[in-house]
This record gives sequence, C-alpha cells and structure tokens, in this order.
Amino acid sequence: MIKRLLLVIVLASFSIVANAQEEKIRFGAKAGLNFASLNGDGISGLSGLTSFHIGAVVEVPIAEKLAFQPELVYSSQGYQFDTVVFDGFLGALNVDSTTKLNYINIPIMAKYYVAQGLSIQAGPQIGILVSAKTKADTAGFSTEVDVDDFVKTIDYGVNFGAGYQLDMGLFFDARYNLGLSNINDGFGSGLVKNQNSVIQLSAGYKF
Repeated sequence: MIKRLLLVIVLASFSIVANAQEEKIRFGAKAGLNFASLNGDGISGLSGLTSFHIGAVVEVPIAEKLAFQPELVYSSQGYQFDTVVFDGFLGALNVDSTTKLNYINIPIMAKYYVAQGLSIQAGPQIGILVSAKTKADTAGFSTEVDVDDFVKTIDYGVNFGAGYQLDMGLFFDARYNLGLSNINDGFGSGLVKNQNSVIQLSAGYKF
C-alpha cells in the first residue's frame, strides 16, 4: 500500500512540474553534508557516518506561500561499527568497519513559507540503491566487499526540515530523513529490521 501511494505521489509530482507555467519554475542544484546512521534492531555499538549528498531541485509555486519541490539527489549514507575479535595466533584484534550505502533519492517536498524566505518542509522520499560496500580495517590490513545482496534495492522514507532562501537564489536547508522501510535483505532480514536515519545540511542555488 505504501509503495503504491508513493508511486502515485511521484507520478503526480512530475505531472505538476510538466504542466506548470515555465516562468514560475525555479531550477537549481544543491550539495552538502550527511550525518547518517541506522534505526531499528541491534544498533548498539553502531556509530554515525559523515558523508555527502549532491543533486538537483525544481521549485514550483502553487500558492502565495506554498510550493512544491521534487528533487533528484545522490546520497552517500551508512554507518560505522567497531568491535574486537579474537584470533588464536594474534590474540585480540580491533576491527573498524565502515558500511557505505549509496542511493539515488527522490524526495517530493511540500514547502510552506512562514516568513519571507523562511520555509518549513515535509514530504515522502523514494531511494534507489546504487551500491553497498563494507570496508574493514584490522592489524594494518584492509579489505572491502560488496554487500548489495544484503540490502534492499528500494528504500522508502519521509523528510522533515526547514530552509531559508535569499532573493538572489542562494538557499540553505536542514533536513531529517526518517527511513520507514527495512533495508535488510536476504536470510534473516525479517528478524532484524533496520531503517536509514540521515540528517542533511545543504547549500544550493536556484536560477
């Protein structure tokens, strides 16, 4: 049901953009920092991953204080995990691992301007997994493996945030992406459920 609803929202959003008057549309680009981690089961010991996002935005005013903003964003997410393993020859070894989950995200944001240039924002998001890799470092050795088979291709979430836009086109956004779907795939994924959790700070420019 959620998948169908989000699909309808995405299709409707691009239909609105396509039919809006060209002089009212503002195109732009943005980039910024991600502070990513996971919610859900078994997250004790996990720490956040600082990474980046970059993408394009289209703002379509639909009322005096209300605007509609679909986006297309490349977002590097994931988490870090440090643990100790015991080897019969080397003894206790510290293992530092970083899992990077790279997505093409499609947020569909509604923006309400509470004051000149200042908006509050909310809307659903669909994410398409591009790659998933885990890198582990221990005892001076490093290895990286693909973990795509253990992460679902499609992710669903909702965004909440605020932004400020200058008349010249420069804008700043702060946003929280709350994952709604279990990202785990493969054997046992129904028992251990985790969702993406990402704070985003962005700067951009609209033409």
